[in-house]
Amino acid sequence: MEIRNCVFALILCHAAFVSCAVGLGRNPPTERISGSAGDVLEDDPVGRLKVFVYELPSKYNKKILQKDQRCLNHMFAAEIYMHRFLLSSPVRTLNPAEADWFYTPVYTTCDLTPNGLPLPFKSPRMMRSAIQLISSNWPYWNRTEGADHFFVVPHDFGACFHYQEEKAIERGILTMLRRATLVQTFGQRNHVCLKEGSITVPPYAPPQKMQSHLIPEKTPRAIFVYFRGLFYDVGNDPEGGYYARGARAAVWENFKDNPLFDISTEHPTTYYEDMQRAVFCLCPLGWAPWSPRLVEAVVFGCIPVIIADDIVLPFADAIPWEEIGVFVDEKDVPNLDTILTSIPPETILRKQRLLANPSMKQAMLFPQPAQPGDAFHQVLNGLARKLPHDKSIYLAPGEKVLNWTAGPVGDLKPW
Repeated sequence: MEIRNCVFALILCHAAFVSCAVGLGRNPPTERISGSAGDVLEDDPVGRLKVFVYELPSKYNKKILQKDQRCLNHMFAAEIYMHRFLLSSPVRTLNPAEADWFYTPVYTTCDLTPNGLPLPFKSPRMMRSAIQLISSNWPYWNRTEGADHFFVVPHDFGACFHYQEEKAIERGILTMLRRATLVQTFGQRNHVCLKEGSITVPPYAPPQKMQSHLIPEKTPRAIFVYFRGLFYDVGNDPEGGYYARGARAAVWENFKDNPLFDISTEHPTTYYEDMQRAVFCLCPLGWAPWSPRLVEAVVFGCIPVIIADDIVLPFADAIPWEEIGVFVDEKDVPNLDTILTSIPPETILRKQRLLANPSMKQAMLFPQPAQPGDAFHQVLNGLARKLPHDKSIYLAPGEKVLNWTAGPVGDLKPW
């Protein structure tokens, strides 16, 4: 036990040293990110594309929000803020004839339970109804059946519209969205719910709330590994083996008594401050591969330990995830302590310097008002990089590709 405590003390001393080296060093310059990822972080999409925003009846967006203002703060709120951003963005055009992209503002995640959890059950019907409306009132959808349209679908499994994976896979991507570009939080390689060409975005985390919890940069990072959240979801997974594919359960069973790991199901009022005092922040999968912890870790300079096999990360063409994070296979969770204590100090220091780059943090946030290089602009950059559209997306007059009657019978009910 004495040896273990000595190791613990040495590691925390090292952690504190790294923090001070970054925070104190007389305002040292943040490290420039080079390579294909970092070089496109600061691209300016203005002037490279034009977006037409459909004006839908308020029942598809504003009235839904009026019923429950909690939608503005939950992790799926990007669909609301993206709409607001585009209405005043310089890329917006009021002339659909000159538009590169068409956007349909539907708030599919704003139907909440009393506990504030989004219910996905009406989402397919709502989306189907909105698409029927635009295809009946404007000619633009029918030219391509959505191939020059994009939709924000921030559910757990994106346009599969369910929080449980087997149910999401059973539905698949909603038929009408299979030619469109999807802007979604969900990303996992070789998965039926990730459409090729999707733009993967970070979940929404309230920028102003995080800003209000900042602590001095020179504060030592005296916590080695930090995590707060569920390890078991007993309500939806009584046997405890399916939730997070068992990865979170493995974290708890292996490290609940390890002094290097500050892990708990409790969510303290000092949660944000604690992340700023930690060297590593665990970002394991839950029902889906992602969670807001990824955003929080980057914003607070805590090295994200990503435990989610085959995850597709937000803006992977702009953010050098391999350089700023640590990736651990789900099967290797029992070896987390060895993996993390084996990382050389100079590697930790470099990751922290890169995380200190303001552009890195900005790209993960949806601030109000928008700011250069933020997540809104990264979405637009993603759309701009898909231009010009290939001529093959345009259908012959009267040609149909999508089967509107495909999918579960319940999805066909009027909304």
